[in-house]
Amino acid sequence: MYLKDDLFDLNNTVFNHLPFPTFMTNKDGHIIWWSREAEKQFGYHLEDLQGPKAPLFNEHTYGHLTANWETILQQDDPIRFSPVILYSKDRNSTKTSIVVKSIFLNDDHYVFFQIESNAIQDTEESSFSELQLLKKGLSKSFMVAYLDKEGLILHANDMFLKRSNWTPKRIVGKTFWQLFPNTPQHVSIADKIMNTLQKGQVFQDTVEKMTKDGESYWVELIAIPITNTENHTLYHLLLEEEITEKKLIQTRLEQIAYVDTETGLLSRYRLEEMVDEYIQDSKYFSFVSLSVDQFYTLKEIFNDQTESQLLSELTKRLKIYFEESIIARAGRNEFTVLTTLGEWYIQGFVHYLKQNPIYLDNKVVPITVSGAITRYPEDQQSYLHLLKANDLKIQQVKLEGGGMIASLSSSDHHKLARRAQIEKRLLEALNHQNLHVLYLPQRDVLTNQITAVEALVRWEDEVLGIVSPEELIPIAEETGLINEIGAFMLDKVCEQAAMWQQKGVPIKVSYNSSIREFRDKNMVKTVRNVLNKYKCPPELLQIEFTEKFALEAEAEKSIIQQMQTLHQDGVVFVLDDFGTGYASLRYLQLLPISKLKIDKSFVSSLMQQEKLQKLVQGLIHFGQSLDVHVVAEGVETGEQYGLLKQMGCDSAQGYYISRPIPADEVEALLR
Repeated sequence: MYLKDDLFDLNNTVFNHLPFPTFMTNKDGHIIWWSREAEKQFGYHLEDLQGPKAPLFNEHTYGHLTANWETILQQDDPIRFSPVILYSKDRNSTKTSIVVKSIFLNDDHYVFFQIESNAIQDTEESSFSELQLLKKGLSKSFMVAYLDKEGLILHANDMFLKRSNWTPKRIVGKTFWQLFPNTPQHVSIADKIMNTLQKGQVFQDTVEKMTKDGESYWVELIAIPITNTENHTLYHLLLEEEITEKKLIQTRLEQIAYVDTETGLLSRYRLEEMVDEYIQDSKYFSFVSLSVDQFYTLKEIFNDQTESQLLSELTKRLKIYFEESIIARAGRNEFTVLTTLGEWYIQGFVHYLKQNPIYLDNKVVPITVSGAITRYPEDQQSYLHLLKANDLKIQQVKLEGGGMIASLSSSDHHKLARRAQIEKRLLEALNHQNLHVLYLPQRDVLTNQITAVEALVRWEDEVLGIVSPEELIPIAEETGLINEIGAFMLDKVCEQAAMWQQKGVPIKVSYNSSIREFRDKNMVKTVRNVLNKYKCPPELLQIEFTEKFALEAEAEKSIIQQMQTLHQDGVVFVLDDFGTGYASLRYLQLLPISKLKIDKSFVSSLMQQEKLQKLVQGLIHFGQSLDVHVVAEGVETGEQYGLLKQMGCDSAQGYYISRPIPADEVEALLR
């Protein structure tokens, strides 16, 4: 393991100036850094010392360190081990002593080892000479200052004086606090540094400092308390490296990230930070989402310049109406307001827009907004849940015609509460495999035999009750758990298909897959591994996907390639809900589709509408002209089944054939 973190790089530079061998281990005792002097004296490179037991130590020393390891980690004071035997790479032994000190960096424990270069010396004399050499080495690379125990400056090196504009005579005797801007915030930071040092602990962070002339600059600071063998503080050591230019670039990037350049409002990124800050401070507020109605229709009417003018004028009205509130741009035509204003006032923005219309090219733009109000903490308790609640409510408002700002109803609260419960318990259900599978039989119209089944996921939770697929799948897709459900279903389907084949019942078994699963470049490998695991023939596995999946896959070559590879293995691909999406001859050409399913919405009214009968007949002929097996979904009556048979449909599924049933009932149905 090599130390790549910026802080460790700094420590490497500091410690590599030490004139005696040093090294550092992690909390498990594995060496992770090895100084140049140690490499010079013992001949090892860091790679030679990897692993739990380094060849540097003999059995006695290794055992002694292991026995005292917990004490080393927990004790703040350095511990000396003497005598110890250490071996060089050429196996020459050295009798010496080591000083071991536990340090805490980047929220983790490490252990620093200092090896005495010569035979054991008098402690005070050795410490004095070592410190003198250390001072000399550090002054070459860092701005260095020394403080007494009370925080008065004792000395500063040339690099420190040059950057701070102090002279040697003027700086001595100044207080540590005079190195910082005179603001409550900076005084608090200086107090924190000094309190840390007086507790005998190391302080490290990025801090803002001030020159003698009042100019601000930034440094990476490490402040170290220097103690003697009796653990009495001698003085405090400050090591600084200037990063002003880096900090200015970072600040500029943050400003760009925080502000929407087109409107001057806060960005969505900064909005999330502010909501989190409000929540941490336990502030009550309303999270208001606003969306411009028919924005893309308006966009087609106007050019890009007038679109920018439209957004600029709308921004002005938002700033005037919500004068004391936080306003952010959350999307192209979406805005968010954080406010403590009352609901009636927020909803009044719709009327304000009517009274203060936007003019472009001397014409009134008929602009309206749809909005949603979610309150913290009454309605939702996190940024993500506030956002989701408003998104769902705005969709509802737009379906009802738009042009209004609505708050959550009791029905909305119930849905959101249930949704939150489903999200929380779904992961537990997957971990404990509380999901189970039912099978919907599919009958061959020509032979009247059950030739395939569709596997359907079912979840009956002890708290939530029965969670339908219509409720479960959208939430699983949003939370990213759809991949875990897909993996669960793939495993169960292959296992069941293999079991039926062993019983002499070679039924094809299908399950619904998502585009997310096929975006995993290892999908082919995953499917092959599961098929091999259960010795399931690939031709018994059917993977169903929707037209939405097909349209997205059409634009991604890696997905098409994975599907074609599995198709060549023998896996069957089924286009589900055909006719309900945006049909595309292109994806029918590109994707290896062997079956297509006519959606149940066409079949349910088949007997009542002659035009619908012609449409279904056309879909059947269309599929068969492409050598694709056509399946009708949602067949519920004998009349529907008979008509589909006359039309030449290949297979049918639905409650007329069977409801979803367990695997053992499928076998009984076959018998």
